[in-house]
Amino acid sequence: MTTQESSTPILTIDGPRADIRLNRPDKLNRIEPADLEMLDRHLDAIEGDPTLRVLVLTGTGRVFSAGYHIGDLDDQHSGNRTPTGEEVDFETVANRFEGCPLPTICRLNGSVYGGGTDLALACDFRIGIEGTEMVMPAARLGTHYYQGGLERYVTRLGVGAAKRLFMASLPQSSDDMLRIGFLDEAVPAEELDARVDTLATRLARNAPLSVRNMKRAMNEIAVSRLDVEAFRAGYEACRESQDFREGVRAWKEKRTPVFEGR
Repeated sequence: MTTQESSTPILTIDGPRADIRLNRPDKLNRIEPADLEMLDRHLDAIEGDPTLRVLVLTGTGRVFSAGYHIGDLDDQHSGNRTPTGEEVDFETVANRFEGCPLPTICRLNGSVYGGGTDLALACDFRIGIEGTEMVMPAARLGTHYYQGGLERYVTRLGVGAAKRLFMASLPQSSDDMLRIGFLDEAVPAEELDARVDTLATRLARNAPLSVRNMKRAMNEIAVSRLDVEAFRAGYEACRESQDFREGVRAWKEKRTPVFEGR
């Protein structure tokens, strides 16, 4: 997990926890087309593994991510590189992180820029290091951000914060990131792993049916797209589940419940 050799993102699994690590420290973890394809594959593997309960996204080195590789955008625009049509685009990957059934934590090991901010925002929780910053330079590059990213910024941070970040490209300190709700916690660097581990352990111990169904419902409610039938089905599935019965028994017996996801 701590290798400094540049590569596409690395997936590691330890019990109920999966970790994805962006791994181009020499390029400040900029995200390239091959990285998007690998992230998509990793998410396929994670979502297909019923034993997993929590996902942590992080980066190698001193920066979480410098965002998408601007040189590739320039090559596409100038005709030096023509996308094949089968490539995974950035919006698809960010939306997949948001829609991942598992609860997700972004472990922000450093500052974050451009598209990296949206990958972080697509996670359910964000814990970062004091003294870092975030910048969204879309307007300085003359680009128009994709729909999913703008929706996440507006619904999660508010339209005022989104306008300051996108239209003015104002840098945000870790204190600013806390104030606008981009970070849930900002901690000293030496405490980052402990705080992430504590939250990941707590999420992994909760009833997965409850967590997954409520996550989906809250994400849909945030953008006024609640699938009422799916909501009711999830509600009833949890009420009829063995996990619900186990949770009630454990509460009565004053013990920690052991959930099986059924």
